[in-house]
Amino acid sequence: MDKLCQKMQLRCEYVVQNWDGMIASLNAGKVDVLMDAIVVTDERKQAVAFSVPYARTPASFAALKAGLLPGEPGPKGVRTLSTQANEIAAGVADLQKALAGKTIGIASGTVYTGFIDTYFGKVATVREYTTSAEAVLDLTAGRIDAVFDDVTFLNSIMAQPGNQQVAFTGPELAGPIWGDGEALAFRQRDPELKARFDEALKAAIADGTVKQLSEKWFKVDLTP
Repeated sequence: MDKLCQKMQLRCEYVVQNWDGMIASLNAGKVDVLMDAIVVTDERKQAVAFSVPYARTPASFAALKAGLLPGEPGPKGVRTLSTQANEIAAGVADLQKALAGKTIGIASGTVYTGFIDTYFGKVATVREYTTSAEAVLDLTAGRIDAVFDDVTFLNSIMAQPGNQQVAFTGPELAGPIWGDGEALAFRQRDPELKARFDEALKAAIADGTVKQLSEKWFKVDLTP
């Protein structure tokens, strides 16, 4: 966001809050733009206007045991999922079997919440948290068996002192199932502001800024 504001010669003020109240704050006029790895979905398009996507992030399970789930973890074992229910079910069947009877932590209200509820809620206990960080705390305390989140968040968690025991398990899940990518969100009545950010985002993608920042902070190129 610093880079975008510099490109647009805007002075930007940052407000930090939990995800579950962000869209309401935007539409109430308390903030003007949202940036929180927001995945573009048809449902969310009814509430906000999205910028062009600036990232496309895979997701993964993490646990205290890398061998909890089958398959090679990380990018080498990436598994692409479509939006077709039968294809998704086939793609996660081995993961469902391995997680039977386990407890999975997930942040509420994210694009991943419905996926976990739908495809793992009948075989495992799904525990929702206000934030992803709270789920990780319960994981490290041994109160749950696995968490599911995007790999950028999990990479940042694993880099923190005291979290070295947290490890990716099973393949990364990517593809159309997570929507069109991650974008900024605006009020639908602010098309001019959205247009300014769109141009700045396109420039940041074209000149390699997005690639540089994502590789620096997340160890992977998230350019859409």
